[in-house]
Amino acid sequence: MDFTLARQNMVEGQIRTNRVTDQYLVDALEDLPREAFVPDNLKELVYIDEDLTVAEGRILMEPMIMARLIQEAHVENTDLCLVVGAATGYEAAVIARLAGAVVAIESQEDLIASSTQNLADQGGDTVSVMAGELSAGQADQGPYDVIFVNGAVGELSTALVDQLAEAGRLVYVQDFAKGTGKAMLVTRNNTIVSETELFDANIPALPEFAVKPAFNF
Repeated sequence: MDFTLARQNMVEGQIRTNRVTDQYLVDALEDLPREAFVPDNLKELVYIDEDLTVAEGRILMEPMIMARLIQEAHVENTDLCLVVGAATGYEAAVIARLAGAVVAIESQEDLIASSTQNLADQGGDTVSVMAGELSAGQADQGPYDVIFVNGAVGELSTALVDQLAEAGRLVYVQDFAKGTGKAMLVTRNNTIVSETELFDANIPALPEFAVKPAFNF
């Protein structure tokens, strides 16, 4: 399989045609080999317009949704960014091409090891992969200018919102009932937190952000 051609076709057919206009982001997607971030049995599938399960509860996000979320975060080259759910490291690697530094948290030991290795192989030296509970974030390294949640969320934790810096942006996909989802942007300005719906999006949910069951007494 010609991965270079497949990557170019992904950018032209899935990215540019879906309102992704940030040239630095497009350049990162054209340059970074998605196939380097998945096991051999998934390599020939990495450029399709679908999410790929790379481990239990972890995905390689669909290219278009990932790109649009990152674009909506308006990542600057001085930004400190948090990726919630490192998975295999690809999303963190893309964001690292735009940001000053990236912290990626992961709770699965095997993924911490593989994402660290993948990032090292692809020049992701501005990314620090750290062990931690996803919903808790990584407050010791924050606050963050950008927070990117790598999977859909049933219930967003206040801990993540609290780790946004002034003028910070948090992007994620809200997982609603019955298979519907919305890409969301959370911003912090003068201590005021606001939330905006961006576009329709359906991706697999992160188990760590499942809605807690209500108890009736």
